[in-house]
Amino acid sequence: MATSATSDQDRRYELRFRSLFQPGRGLSFDCDSNGNVDLDVLSERALENYLYARTVIGREFFLPVVLPRDLH
Repeated sequence: MATSATSDQDRRYELRFRSLFQPGRGLSFDCDSNGNVDLDVLSERALENYLYARTVIGREFFLPVVLPRDLH
């Protein structure tokens, strides 16, 4: 989940953090096919949410998964 500069074409995926305790809840972020999120394009709030989600994996969120964006 490293920072990576990605083109718009590469950002057809999302990195999804599902809640351990609230089904249907979670956080998702545009990423490339490897799960790399471009931190430079995130808003301040999105960056805070992303860093928080990474910190609480296993306590509040499952391990994140990379999913194609066009499936939902």
